[in-house]
Amino acid sequence: MQVYLVGGAVRDELLGLAVRERDWVVVGATPEQMLQAGYQPVGQDFPVYLHPKTREEYALARQERKVGPGYRGFATEFSPTVTLADDLRRRDLTINAMARGPEGELIDPYGGERDLRARVLRHVSAAFAEDPVRVLRVGRFAARFAALGFAIAPPTLALMRQLVASGEMAALVPERVWRELERALLEPRPERFFETLALCGALPIVLPELAAMWSSAGPAAEAARRLKAAAALSTEAAVRLAALTATLELEQLAALAARLRLPTEYSDLCAQAARLCDSIGHADQLDAEGLLQLLEAADALRRPERFSRLLLVGEALAGSGATPWPPGAALRRALACVAAVSVSSAGLTGLAGPELGAALRAARLAALTKAGADPAP
Repeated sequence: MQVYLVGGAVRDELLGLAVRERDWVVVGATPEQMLQAGYQPVGQDFPVYLHPKTREEYALARQERKVGPGYRGFATEFSPTVTLADDLRRRDLTINAMARGPEGELIDPYGGERDLRARVLRHVSAAFAEDPVRVLRVGRFAARFAALGFAIAPPTLALMRQLVASGEMAALVPERVWRELERALLEPRPERFFETLALCGALPIVLPELAAMWSSAGPAAEAARRLKAAAALSTEAAVRLAALTATLELEQLAALAARLRLPTEYSDLCAQAARLCDSIGHADQLDAEGLLQLLEAADALRRPERFSRLLLVGEALAGSGATPWPPGAALRRALACVAAVSVSSAGLTGLAGPELGAALRAARLAALTKAGADPAP
């Protein structure tokens, strides 16, 4: 049994980046031997185990053979005869197909270190074109390493276009598209993900509602600007997605959310942004009634955390560069003012039902009106 550190940990160490997680490949072992050594099985499609102490993932060396359409159309072979080179050959990019041996020696059968130095995203083998997920993964790595100057190798881009033309992208299930999209949104340059999918022709297939944004130079530049601005303001994928989709029609947004089965926190924020960000962008020009209506429409009192995210989306769309952003500052002051008005503080404890609701709103409006007449702190 030989154990090798593989993949991203090796790549990031060579790039001088912090290692996020470590994955291991075990060569020459059987599932029975792994169990006897105390490893806990977690893999469903092939043998992956958790180390009994570190809880890091250890996978038996494996190779794959294409037997059907889509990213699930593979037969996986794992046995003690599968070599480390066999296992690395099935990986997507050369920079992800390196390993460290027991003595720390670099094992690089496919030129990953060379491509790291050249800042190139290059496929390992022609088998790359068999798995549609790899198009999404290349887009994600382009988003991660754009700031380091990485570019897609022309032969790899050609294979991506070939994969798209084959119809394989249509076999991707929504959950897998969303998984890669969410991870891409968290990368330093998320706009590069969409640019890459547009470049190879995959965007109209996997994210048709967004395809028009990247169909020509003007809209693409504006979409990229919004994403860059959102990424500078927030590390949250939901904020970044809402900034990108805020210009969609509500019907398009609903279709995107339904098809990708977006989590509620994402779909709610995106819908709020599409409906309200135009108004939010002019909030510093609103009177007390307008501010209160906007806070009510955003459900800001009950959902203050979502409202804070919504203001970040509005700021990304505005791209004003002002600090603090005037509309956001006006709405934060208004929310604090309204939140300070309660049933007890307004002397409304004897009221109930619609009468209480109307009286409480009137008290909040009065507080906003007074605050507007007083100098801002």
